[in-house]
Amino acid sequence: MSGRKPSNPRSPSRDVAPAPRVRGDTIAAVSTASGQGALAVIRTSGPRAEEICRRIVTPWPSAPRLATRCRIHAVDDASLLLDDGLVTVFPAPHSFNGETIVEFSTHGGGFVPAAVLAALIEAGARAALPGEFTERAVLNGKLDLIRAEAIADLIDARSRSAHRMAVHQLSGALSRRLEELRNAAIDVEALLAFDIDFPEEDDGRLPREQIAQSAEALVVRLDGLLATIPAAILAREGAIVVLAGAPNAGKSSLLNALIGESRVIVSDIPGTTRDAVEVVLEHHPWPLRLIDTAGLRDGAEAVERLGIEVSMRYLASAHAVIACADSVEGLSAARALIAVHTTAPVIGAVTKSDLVTKREQIERMPTGAVAVSAIDGGGLEALLAGVTAAVASTLGPQDADVPPVTRARHRAALHEARDELMTFCIVWRDQKLPAPVAAVHVRAAIHALDELIGSVDVEDVFARVFSTFCVGK
Repeated sequence: MSGRKPSNPRSPSRDVAPAPRVRGDTIAAVSTASGQGALAVIRTSGPRAEEICRRIVTPWPSAPRLATRCRIHAVDDASLLLDDGLVTVFPAPHSFNGETIVEFSTHGGGFVPAAVLAALIEAGARAALPGEFTERAVLNGKLDLIRAEAIADLIDARSRSAHRMAVHQLSGALSRRLEELRNAAIDVEALLAFDIDFPEEDDGRLPREQIAQSAEALVVRLDGLLATIPAAILAREGAIVVLAGAPNAGKSSLLNALIGESRVIVSDIPGTTRDAVEVVLEHHPWPLRLIDTAGLRDGAEAVERLGIEVSMRYLASAHAVIACADSVEGLSAARALIAVHTTAPVIGAVTKSDLVTKREQIERMPTGAVAVSAIDGGGLEALLAGVTAAVASTLGPQDADVPPVTRARHRAALHEARDELMTFCIVWRDQKLPAPVAAVHVRAAIHALDELIGSVDVEDVFARVFSTFCVGK
């Protein structure tokens, strides 16, 4: 009953029956995380919210949206004090979710908020399900489903880039783009309906090319949204950047220098790193998941070979690789060794640049390589700039005006809509199906977009989306 996520949230990919969700009753929940803290927030929402809360509050706030100091007590017993806190009333429909909401601000900790919630339930409220407050906002037209999910993403954000995307979604940018696409699909359907139902009008049948071009233009716009997926995944999960090279090439020292602290054991003994070590570095425009791997070499003993196998797996999934060597000669050998195990762009890093003269760096440094030093920090910014450029090169051009698609549910619905429209375009141009049958594909695309933005009330979709929210939101 805290602000934490449920211990075993249902995943949309699992075939789990959604929890029953009763609409129209009054719910209550603790909206802040459990544990020691100065304050806690308890919310009540629904048609009986004011009636229920009056049973445990004295005096009642004199005006809406005015935080009022009140005695919070046992049900119908003002002598049994639970807390001395603030109570704010948000009457319907002018509230977050369109229902009357009463919000308590109490002292924190474990007991006080639990006691207030228990009193509210005793007075007639029901314990809220995960995400039920926000779900009611969607049902009452205060939010669309995309913006509701953005609230969850904002709460879950663990990096600047994830936070930035969630704020962008919350602004309604993606919702507006999807609404435009849905309207465009309805326009295609309308052209088809005119062609099917009114073939003998004065102007004659609509040219097939006009309908085909309208549908194909919509496919292009859907492709533009789908093209944002790789960058959105990077912003949400981080780019995998593997530090690889021979043993004792300075990988661990470089990792420690990049993150500014000693997280990895540094030793002159070859083979010290036996397993991959991952550290997330906050970076613009994506977080970097820096992975220090076991040194690549032949003739390693059994345990070290296991570490090398892990290194190879990370290299295969990397977005970029930093090839580490302590000399210009060693860098060429490291690049050749790494190239066998990855298709990701490779940035050369000659470590221990404090031991390499400036003339050597200028005359012998390979193109695209950087001389870095874990001792004085030289070259680290240039190295990170090279990594950023390398990762960006794998994404292709990005349109800053196109809102990113961040969730698996969004991706699935957009792919479905795009596939249905593409099928329509093919059968329409080839005249393989009668117009009424071909039109079914356009209707299926519209339905996929309807489910995506919540224009249709699909119980299973709503339950699965909001079951991943924290309780009290």
